[in-house]
Amino acid sequence: NINSEFFTQLQSNYHEGREFPADSLLIAAYWDCNPFALQDGGHLQVGLKKISPGAHWLGITGIACGKVNKSFTETVKIHTIVSLSLMDGFLACWDEKYRSNRIRPETAIRKYLDPQWKPLLQTPPFPEYPSGHSTISAAAATVLTHYLGENFAYTDTVEVKFGLPTRNFTSFMQAADEAGISRFYGGIHFMDAITNGRTQGIYVAQKVLKRVGE
Repeated sequence: NINSEFFTQLQSNYHEGREFPADSLLIAAYWDCNPFALQDGGHLQVGLKKISPGAHWLGITGIACGKVNKSFTETVKIHTIVSLSLMDGFLACWDEKYRSNRIRPETAIRKYLDPQWKPLLQTPPFPEYPSGHSTISAAAATVLTHYLGENFAYTDTVEVKFGLPTRNFTSFMQAADEAGISRFYGGIHFMDAITNGRTQGIYVAQKVLKRVGE
């Protein structure tokens, strides 16, 4: 149905995806966090090792705790609550993914708009909605904000070992929002999966903090 909200989102992914500035493409690459990205070259297919999304946020947790010289006990506590929020975020997200079972942009665009279209990032082999990056990033950021404050500026150096530059953020939620929108820039998520994934992640983290966060 060309008048449906889904088709409007499909067109947005297709048309906007051809005009992203260089910084948007860098953001997509920075937050790719695909533990085993495949790269094709002729008859050769190479698996590129990268950090996972959860590990990226645990790295950020370590950077933040180190910046304010948290004690060993406090550092362990914050890492533990972040880890619980990440795990529950993944569980909640994947439960909804397989309940909704929604098609990915690459599949839909190639079928209905352009059979030659390819996303910037490798399309994951599981349902699209909601965005896992958005969910777990918002969950981790909510916990970190709870313990370390809203306006916590830091430099993310987690991806340096993987050949990417550092990035500066003024808050954890700014980083989480960038992680979320990176999936739109990468061509593998629709926008509502990103915004609703963010909401889901915040809700999950609030539940975790209420139960075990004090």
